Amino acid sequence: MNFSDKEFFPPRRKARPVKVGRLTIGGDAPIVVQSMTKTDTRDVEKTVEQIQQMEAAGCEIVRLAVPDLEAAQVLPEIRKRCPESILVSDIHFQYKFALMALDAGIDKLRINPGNIGEAEKVRTVVRRAQEQKVPIRIGVNAGSLERRLLEKYGYPTPEAMVESALYHICILEDLGFTDTIISLKASNVKLTVAAYRLLAKQVDYPFHLGITEAGTQFSGTVKSCVGMGLLLGEGIGDTIRVSLATDPVEEVRVAYEMLKALELRSRGPVVIACPTCGRLEVDLFKIAGEIEQATAHIKTPLTLAVMGCAVNGPGEAREADLGVAAGRGNGMIYREGKAIRRVKEEEIVSALLEEVERFVADRAAGVNTAPKELAPEPGGRQKPLVTLQ
Repeated sequence: MNFSDKEFFPPRRKARPVKVGRLTIGGDAPIVVQSMTKTDTRDVEKTVEQIQQMEAAGCEIVRLAVPDLEAAQVLPEIRKRCPESILVSDIHFQYKFALMALDAGIDKLRINPGNIGEAEKVRTVVRRAQEQKVPIRIGVNAGSLERRLLEKYGYPTPEAMVESALYHICILEDLGFTDTIISLKASNVKLTVAAYRLLAKQVDYPFHLGITEAGTQFSGTVKSCVGMGLLLGEGIGDTIRVSLATDPVEEVRVAYEMLKALELRSRGPVVIACPTCGRLEVDLFKIAGEIEQATAHIKTPLTLAVMGCAVNGPGEAREADLGVAAGRGNGMIYREGKAIRRVKEEEIVSALLEEVERFVADRAAGVNTAPKELAPEPGGRQKPLVTLQ
């Protein structure tokens, strides 16, 4: 970025740091990406398999639903099979399940202390969490606000959501517990954003951001990126979960793309592709799709430009770590500002992927063995970067 972030974005909200396993949420720690398994927790094999898939995509914290006794009973086995995973148990109403999760070695609890029974049950859970240094996330959801708040406000409002959060926070603080993370989720973007903004003025606990029940992969991605993007751009938010009606691996991918777009995290390629127009003379949709899919496993941060014409293509490709500017039947491959290879259209994908692998290997080795820029044609003339016939 050529300009100072401070010129355009407010500083990040100062939240107290809370340890979750080996990670820190809040403070100066990077925004943490998390998601939730979609399997039946009681099915240990499928649940462990999905945890591994999510982590391979970059998920740093995995949440598990614990809806019944059988789900609580298999937590020790899941913990045993995922010893390095940072796991969260999502529990409602049943304080015994929270105790069982703590016994299993869970890294965080997601409970609302006012919903798990009388005061002594709450104290028992909180004391145990305190002893084991396990934090608690208070998760306020517009769809499950307390009846008293709905009677007071008439319907879910930002004020009602914040009042619910403060009620649960006070229960924990009265017990001397402050390793707390807060979420204020709704399916309505404006309601969610307003609630987080309001609570941000009143507490310094770290915030878990999310638009709950956001929708399908397409519409939910848009809603999540709008809502969380607004808050993250204002410096609000310490960990995020994208909620989509699809595979949780897609939730993780969307989360990282959001953070990369705001330059808050760097992980894997950022693919820049022109929107295409009447100047397009190659099958850019196919080329860009194949490149994005083939590089999804890469963790090294890099920018890839896939451009389809000679107007903006060379400039964008030069600015990226690696890129291609394609014209009629051919393309020019760039690396770090240098035009290095001219290839036929059918060779663009394989050639660019070859350069990606070389680039990643060079980065890992701490060396730069980029090919030299193509020499000018005899007579001092530079051959056109893209041949248009």
